[in-house]
Amino acid sequence: MDWSKILIIIQVVTGALLVTSILLQSRGASLGDTFGGSGAFYGTRRGAERGLFFVTIALAVIFLALAFAVLFV
Repeated sequence: MDWSKILIIIQVVTGALLVTSILLQSRGASLGDTFGGSGAFYGTRRGAERGLFFVTIALAVIFLALAFAVLFV
């Protein structure tokens, strides 16, 4: 397999994970509210929400890096 094909496959998987992580976040609601639970409003992200936030940022950076890598390979 060619390197560009491998990078594109990794980019597609990263893109799907990025879309999933973005859809799991709801604005103004806690992570429990997304799945039907109820909870109080928190001004800061805590627990799983904070982890999901950082995972989303990491996936976005990886996706962007792969996009540039595909251009130059």
